[in-house]
Amino acid sequence: MEEGHKRILQRNRVNLVRDLNPSDMYDGLLSKGIFTQDMIDEIKRSGTRRDQARQLVRDLETRGSRAFPALIECLREKGQHSLPDLLLAGEPKSQPLPLPVHVQPVVRPLPVYSHMDTVVTPVYPTQPVRPLPTPTTPSSSPEREFGKPRATGRVRRDSIQSYKMNASPCGHCLIINNVDFEPQSELNNRTGSNIDCDKLERRFKSLNFIVLVKSNLKQKQIRQELSALSKKDHAQYDCCVVIMLSHGTEVSHNRFPGAVHGVDGPNVPVQRITNYLNGQNCPSLQGKPKLFFIQACGGGERDTGFEVTPDKDRPCIGGPDDQTDAMPMSSSSDSLSTPSDEPDARATLPTPCDILVSYSTFPGYVSWRDTQAGSWYVETLDNVLEDNAATNDLVTMLMMVNNEVSQNSAKGLYKQMPGSFNFLRKLLYFQVLPCQRPIQA
Repeated sequence: MEEGHKRILQRNRVNLVRDLNPSDMYDGLLSKGIFTQDMIDEIKRSGTRRDQARQLVRDLETRGSRAFPALIECLREKGQHSLPDLLLAGEPKSQPLPLPVHVQPVVRPLPVYSHMDTVVTPVYPTQPVRPLPTPTTPSSSPEREFGKPRATGRVRRDSIQSYKMNASPCGHCLIINNVDFEPQSELNNRTGSNIDCDKLERRFKSLNFIVLVKSNLKQKQIRQELSALSKKDHAQYDCCVVIMLSHGTEVSHNRFPGAVHGVDGPNVPVQRITNYLNGQNCPSLQGKPKLFFIQACGGGERDTGFEVTPDKDRPCIGGPDDQTDAMPMSSSSDSLSTPSDEPDARATLPTPCDILVSYSTFPGYVSWRDTQAGSWYVETLDNVLEDNAATNDLVTMLMMVNNEVSQNSAKGLYKQMPGSFNFLRKLLYFQVLPCQRPIQA
């Protein structure tokens, strides 16, 4: 939302909370794409009518430039004309831009010489010579705009080749680290995951992200944290990162496979996790890269690999402390969720533009974690970022991770193959702060 519209809502918050009927607004704001059903449900749970009105106004400020006009339109549709008149009265009147004043230089023409004079004397034309008028339409040729002054302020260095990644801080990074699982979940505790969490927290701080770590979250709490992240105003940032460290399982899907478990047992599908930050649900991240790193099993199968020639074989790296983050496959992504999950499974959702999901293992297979050193995937990802983030793009570095992890063996037998679903449109180069390598305590 534009800063001017935010100030109008803030100045009139008392009147809006007193007079606004939120129940009249929900359908209109939903149909106009300003709110999702999940967001409306959360507003309804905030309490009384006044509490709902207050929360609605707060959430509107994070919903992009269309939110203010949509509110005005909804109010008028419901006959609440006094509020839109009040809000529009505070909107600054648009003033016509002054016409540009062109200072015309004095042009002195070349003289015309008379051949009849003994002494060559210049003869000037009697009519004044005017310069050619300045074109009123903008030139379509880039070459003709070479001399135009550049806009002042922070220029968005975006191009076909790479995303703009020079905001400071670069963006938010949410790490959800589930270690201690409740007995009714029938899932083992994930010993060694804290090592992964500490590594990734230090790494993304060194890449100039604002890192928030949340530990041992239930399914509902995972969704609440993701919803809170989607409601933040990301306008001043260039990127957003979500890292999930938990048990995982295979679920049916139509875009992104897999799901991660809360410590109480029920899962959140990866497809739903990405939906929180897509262009519809988080307008301030439109056109910006959204990265998801999933350290969890993609299923229950164990990969024994295939034989290779000796010169290409690598020593066994896995040890006796290797564990998996597996959970048997669920027949449906809705099997452990509520009816409110259904809208996010519809095929009418927008294309997941500018999203990359990196999985620790191939869909359907287990992911290995050393209880003493952390998971293979996170340890390798951390090392690759440390050594290559200053020179290589993210997709290239993830291929390095794939190659390194594929050489490991658990218990001398089992293999693991990371992979990613890449919907990025450009190359992504992280910021690297001067002291990128973290100091070990």
